[in-house]
Amino acid sequence: MIRVQDIALTLEEEESALQGKIAKKLHIQPKDIKSYRIFKKAIDARKKNAIKIVYTVDIETTKEAQILRKHPDFKTPDLTYYYPEMGTKEMKHRPVVVGSGPCGMFAALILAQMGYKPIVLERGKDVDERVKDMEAFWKDGVFKSASNVQFGEGGAGTFSDGKLTTQIKNVRCHKVLQEFARFGAPEEICYKNKPHIGTDILRSVVKNIRHEIERLGGTYRFESQLTGFKVEENELKQIEVNHEEWIDADVCILALGHSARDTFKLLYETGLTMIQKPFAMGMRIEHLQEWINESQYGVAHHDKLGAAEYKLVHHASNGRAVYTFCMCPGGYVVASASEDGGVVTNGMSEYARDAENANSALLVNIGPDDFGSDDPLAGVELQRKLEKLAYELGGRTYKAPLQTVGDFLRGETTTKLGAVKPTYEPGVVFSNMRKELPNFMSEAIVEALGIFGKKIKNFDHEDALLTGFETRSSSPVRMPRNENYEGSIKGLYPAGEGAGYAGGITSAGVDGIEVAEAIIKVYKNFN
Repeated sequence: MIRVQDIALTLEEEESALQGKIAKKLHIQPKDIKSYRIFKKAIDARKKNAIKIVYTVDIETTKEAQILRKHPDFKTPDLTYYYPEMGTKEMKHRPVVVGSGPCGMFAALILAQMGYKPIVLERGKDVDERVKDMEAFWKDGVFKSASNVQFGEGGAGTFSDGKLTTQIKNVRCHKVLQEFARFGAPEEICYKNKPHIGTDILRSVVKNIRHEIERLGGTYRFESQLTGFKVEENELKQIEVNHEEWIDADVCILALGHSARDTFKLLYETGLTMIQKPFAMGMRIEHLQEWINESQYGVAHHDKLGAAEYKLVHHASNGRAVYTFCMCPGGYVVASASEDGGVVTNGMSEYARDAENANSALLVNIGPDDFGSDDPLAGVELQRKLEKLAYELGGRTYKAPLQTVGDFLRGETTTKLGAVKPTYEPGVVFSNMRKELPNFMSEAIVEALGIFGKKIKNFDHEDALLTGFETRSSSPVRMPRNENYEGSIKGLYPAGEGAGYAGGITSAGVDGIEVAEAIIKVYKNFN
């Protein structure tokens, strides 16, 4: 096939016009094109009065040989996923995958597809029961420490926007997208420049993937928390579940996610090497979505453009980086606590992205120099400190502290709302978070708001909202691993976001695949 880039359509043109434009660019007749498929689709909104949809397409044509003689670089790259060659070492026991988030899910899927019949341990509940628990938490503040936005089938990503953008360049990214589409995600995720699934659809997708893993011989065990290890001569022998059952294991993938703090502590005490890792903390900022649309596109709404996004970064004069993260167009700020007595915020959108507000994390970078200790888990304690502060400011009921951007810039306690209404449930309490945050965070955010307001109109609008606090942007620890992806204890394979090797659904899925491949290359399966 031939790959053709930069085929542009105006907003008035239909996709049916692509074939003619492809033919014109290749200097062939439309009838010479046997078929084509979209590889990439992106919006070019640099000129608000001439917005274009730009395509990269792969085509089958009767003129392929002729075109490739002149343009050999037009040949479509091979993005086929090739399973690794199987090793010969005997695996005494079925591999265990701890965690069913994107990393654990894709590690288990690859292992199952190759005949290794993995056991997936998930401390939380299956997605249907988990949804019920989350609705009770958001409506009435009924918190459950093992069934929340962080823990349960699908991991934290299940209650997010299902954003699949990533900075990594890895052929396995395409495998992740294809599998999501195969199990119920919209086909467009395979070619949109900024793909997302949406929380509402993602819930079904993760359940479908679980059913496939089970069909292939895998086992899911919900409400099954990893609580102990038996290690002999620095080699894994057994793992404990729920303080009551021991499972023989020589291979265990630790796809923990970044909120499994009790498991971090357990692993550290067991002797697994951990080091401190930089991360970021801040707040959720919320705007009217129509403000973002008008700033980015010049119009409040257009069917072909959907809800507009943004990504911003500023290097403040105090040396801190301030940036937006996990931007949720047409979405909601959601309560995401995983520990009693702490308030954590996150963002969520459904597939349609048609809610009134846009939100994103507004974060300040945090480094080991801020941790106040050399302990590998000191970053966890720093996160907890801010989460407990938010809990106190919110009235100890899982309500979140809230401040308008105008009041934050003035350093005043908010007393009334303007055009933007908060979406956080179970509710908010007016606060003065500028006074409560560490000075270096407040100073950097104040400076960044002014800069971002020049890039995105109304970003620093008086009525925009700040909801506190966002603390779980990434893991505060890293678990070093060798060239075979093993940690410092043989048989333990740290993976994904919790281990410090990923930063989003796609990259976590890719890391899970790579860890599974490393195991497959050593061990033979059970078939």
